Amino acid sequence: MATIRTRKFITNRILSRRQMVVDIIHPGKPNLSKDDLKEKLATMYRTTADVIMPFGFKTDFGGGRSTGFALIYDNVDALQKIEPKYRLQRFLPKKDKTGGRRQRKELKNRKKKVSGKKKTELGSCKRNGRS
Repeated sequence: MATIRTRKFITNRILSRRQMVVDIIHPGKPNLSKDDLKEKLATMYRTTADVIMPFGFKTDFGGGRSTGFALIYDNVDALQKIEPKYRLQRFLPKKDKTGGRRQRKELKNRKKKVSGKKKTELGSCKRNGRS
C-alpha cells in the first residue's frame, strides 16, 4: 500500500487550479502509475480523475519514495485551455501509426521534390493515376 502526501498546496485562482507537490511512499514496491495516482488524488480532493494532471515524478535514490507535482483544475475546459499540448497527449489513448517506416520515409523524400499545395496531394493515394 502506497502512502500519498501533499505539501506546498497553493490555490491558483488565476489559472483556476490547485497545485501541489506530491510525495508517494512505496517501500518495497515499484512506482505508482499516474492513472492510479489520479484516482487516489481524486478521492482525496473530492473531484474526478479527468481534471488531475500529475507530472515530473522522480524516485529517490534507493527507491521507496517518489516526489512529483500535481495540478487539479476546476473543470475540463480550464485544463484543455491552460495545459500544454504535450501533457494532454500523455493521457489520451495512443493512435496507431498508419503505414510503415519505409512508407513514411519515401513520402518525406517525395515531398522534398515538389512545392506548395502539391505536398498535401502527395499524402493521398492518387499517385500515378491510381485511386
